[in-house]
Amino acid sequence: MQLQVKKENVYVPDLARLVSKRKMSGTETLFEFEFVEDRLRDLFDYRPGQFVQLSMFGIGEAPFSISSTPTRKGFIELGIRRTGSVTNAIHNLKLGDIVGIRGPYGNGFPLEALKGRNLLFVAGGIGLVPLRSLINYVVDRRSQFGDVTIFYGTRNPSEIIFKDELASWDALDDVDFLMTVDKGDKDWKGNVGVVTTLFNKREIDPNTVALVCGPPVMYKFVVDELLKIGIGRDEILVSLERRMKCGVGKCAHCQIGHKLTCMDGPVFSIFEVEQLQEAI
Repeated sequence: MQLQVKKENVYVPDLARLVSKRKMSGTETLFEFEFVEDRLRDLFDYRPGQFVQLSMFGIGEAPFSISSTPTRKGFIELGIRRTGSVTNAIHNLKLGDIVGIRGPYGNGFPLEALKGRNLLFVAGGIGLVPLRSLINYVVDRRSQFGDVTIFYGTRNPSEIIFKDELASWDALDDVDFLMTVDKGDKDWKGNVGVVTTLFNKREIDPNTVALVCGPPVMYKFVVDELLKIGIGRDEILVSLERRMKCGVGKCAHCQIGHKLTCMDGPVFSIFEVEQLQEAI
C-alpha cells in the first residue's frame, strides 16, 4: 500500500528531518528520517522492496531503497553508500537537517504471496540494505512464514554492515543465518569464500522462495545454485535498482526492454528478467 495523499505536483517532495545516523562501514551509513508533518508519520506506508527519492535541496535528488520495515512506524531508514555529489551531501548532514522525500515507489516484494512459504534470503554487500526491510518484516511476523534462511556475503570483514542485527538474527532459534567473506583477515573466524559456498552448508527445500540482492556479477552464480536445488524461475525474486530517476514512469531513464524499473520493479522474478535484454 502506497501513501495515499493527493498532490498537485508529484515531483514536489515532503519535508523530512534527520533524527539519527549510524556509520556501518567505511562508505555506508544508515540514516533515519521522520517527516516534519505529524500526519505523514502516520500516513506513510510502504512495502519492503520499495524505494524513495531523496532530495538534497540545491544539489540534487537520488533514489534509495527503504531499509526499515513497515512493521515499525514513525520513521524510515535508508542505508546509503558515499559515491557522488548527492550522497556526499547526505553523508555530511547533521542531526535536525531537512531533506525532501518522495514516494514510496516501485512494486516491492509480494508479501501476501510469501505468507506460509519457506524463504531463503541471499544478500551480497549492500544488497542487504533492501533485503533488511523484508527480513525484519518477516522476523516481526514470524508465525506467518515457513523456514527462514539468510545467506550474507561481503568482500572482506571491513565491509560487513548491520553487524548488531546480523548477531540478533543469528541468535534467533527460528532463523538460520550464515555469513561469509571473500577474503578474511587475521581476526576473521568465519567462512571464507563467495556467497555461493554457503549453499554447500545447508540443504534447502525446493519448495522455497528465494529473495536475492547484490552486485550484478553475483546473480548468475546464485541463480545457478537455486536452479540446481529445484527452485522455480518464478520463485526466485531479485531486486534490480537500475537507473531510477523520476520514480513515476515519465522519464524512461530506468527502462529495461518494455519494462520500467521504477514502476514494474524493482522486484522481478528471474523468469521475467530472462525475457529482458541486459536486465542484469
